[in-house]
Amino acid sequence: MSSSNTQGKLAGLTLSAIGVVFGDIGTSPLYALKEVFHNGLAINELHVLGVLSLIFWSLTLVVTTKYAIFIMRADNKGEGGIIALMALALKGSSAQPKKMRFIVTIGLLGACLFYGDSIITPAISVLSAVEGLTIISPTLEHFVLPMTAVVLGGLFSIQARGTGKVGKIFAPIMCFWFALLAVLGVINIINEPSVLKAINPYYAIQVLLDLGWHGFLIMGSVVLAITGAEALYADMGHFGLKPIRYAWFSFVFPALLLNYFGQGALLLNHPEAIKNPFYLLAPTWALYPMLVISTLATVIASQAVISGAFSVTRQAIQFGYCPRMNILHTSGHEQGQVYIPAINWMMMFLVFVLVFSFQSSSSLASAYGIAVTGTMIVDTVLAFIIIKALWQWNAFSSVSFISLFLTVDLVFFASNSLKIPTGGWLPLVIAAILFLILTTWIKGRKMLAEYMDARRMLFEDLEKKITQQLVQVDGTAIYLTRSLHGVPLVLLHNLEHNHVLHKTLIVLTIVTTNEPYVDEEHLVKIRTFGEQRNFYRVKLYYGFKQTADVRRALDVCVQQGLDFNPKTASFFIGSEQLAFRNRSPMPAWRRPLFRFLFQNSSSAIDFFKIPVEQVVELGIRIEL
Repeated sequence: MSSSNTQGKLAGLTLSAIGVVFGDIGTSPLYALKEVFHNGLAINELHVLGVLSLIFWSLTLVVTTKYAIFIMRADNKGEGGIIALMALALKGSSAQPKKMRFIVTIGLLGACLFYGDSIITPAISVLSAVEGLTIISPTLEHFVLPMTAVVLGGLFSIQARGTGKVGKIFAPIMCFWFALLAVLGVINIINEPSVLKAINPYYAIQVLLDLGWHGFLIMGSVVLAITGAEALYADMGHFGLKPIRYAWFSFVFPALLLNYFGQGALLLNHPEAIKNPFYLLAPTWALYPMLVISTLATVIASQAVISGAFSVTRQAIQFGYCPRMNILHTSGHEQGQVYIPAINWMMMFLVFVLVFSFQSSSSLASAYGIAVTGTMIVDTVLAFIIIKALWQWNAFSSVSFISLFLTVDLVFFASNSLKIPTGGWLPLVIAAILFLILTTWIKGRKMLAEYMDARRMLFEDLEKKITQQLVQVDGTAIYLTRSLHGVPLVLLHNLEHNHVLHKTLIVLTIVTTNEPYVDEEHLVKIRTFGEQRNFYRVKLYYGFKQTADVRRALDVCVQQGLDFNPKTASFFIGSEQLAFRNRSPMPAWRRPLFRFLFQNSSSAIDFFKIPVEQVVELGIRIEL
């Protein structure tokens, strides 16, 4: 019975994974093969078989071997994704400050490139699906952009409702989609079975040698077949390692290969089908249903990418790498389902700019790929650090790993770099702007922490000051502070001006760990000061995928013996006003940006779920 339940749960998770994880890579057949030949490549047997061989071995080496077999082993307590990978690498390098700075830098760079990819994916995916209208009838071409805008506008508008209810229908749709890919491929392979020879790597090598420089150029389009590979790792926390691997090896990978080979078989017999080989796989009567299911599949792929952007942003905020933003939880059961309005509307605006600027999936393909390959390089480097530091592979194995996969990544990246003048600059500009914002925020927060640390007072010194100068009043005061040591500035500010101290005093700090989740028994750490045992230092520990809830945490403190009433306590929070000295370490060009980010970050009251009616804010001027 137990075995049956386990198998049933595994089957359910595998089905759900098909509906969410593989949307991006699963819609690549809509445009990948077409874009390779749109590079001016002649359609003949060598070129078709060579390109198919390149796609086959790219999927095998990058998606199957690198991600599904190796990188997915680097789970951070079951969680995946670039932030989790960075946290794991940091865990293995905690005693090396320079190495930790390097890990944070490339990790943030990879996350910024991920955002560039996240903006292009909805645009190119939905556009490529709706372009099926032109295959049905060329006169419908002027409907492509408006219909794309309507689909994307509706997608972004429903984000606030959450993906829980919609997600239930994702799996059946995507299962049907992959089954359709396989069936259409098989039908055309039967007509030209010789296309299966492309499994032989000889054809991949031969076409690259035959084409020379042009062969290097087409690698920038071949990479379109593996976009979405990181989703296998990023969504591991939602579904688990086994369900994603089972779904990939048993269903998704074969379906993709059959469809690509089917498109190749079609091109060998009908070279003119290159205008849209995916849609022309199907008979004329099936074009309208194909258009509908393709559009649904691309919407699902876009949804997965948008949700991924919300998740990465939330994790970056938890680590302090990004200003606090308003985060809404769209599910009462799944804490991973979040909605960030600022990110949603920014992405919608940029996606619309892309659609109406590039106007076709072929034009957008020139902007696609460089962000994906950049993120893949970061994943490989971080995985290598983990292999050396945590897994302790021997030198030969670890060097072999990074040599093989980094070479593949660099070839793809170098080829895609040739697209920079024709659109590849766009994701790089987006990533550069985001990287500038994040690094400015991190530098400013570091300076702020140093400022607070330089003016801190030891608890022992505060105790002397309390007994000598101040009068105590009944009640509990909770002082929220970023610092892990010493007395917070807001407490000293209150004592200096009001000369009153509550009978029970709690200094509260919220700490984000390098682990995704922290169990409730490890949530709270309490330290007592003062002879009368009424002075407490409380630290709350949360994982980078958890949201701090101060009200709930204080109830846990009471359960652990802290004697006070959370419902009547007063929360003292500093309302800091920033200024910069003329010789501030912060570069002059960064100062307005940090001041803007600091002043517009979400309030700690809302972010940490502090009862607003119990809050007292004190103005504090800080000069950095």
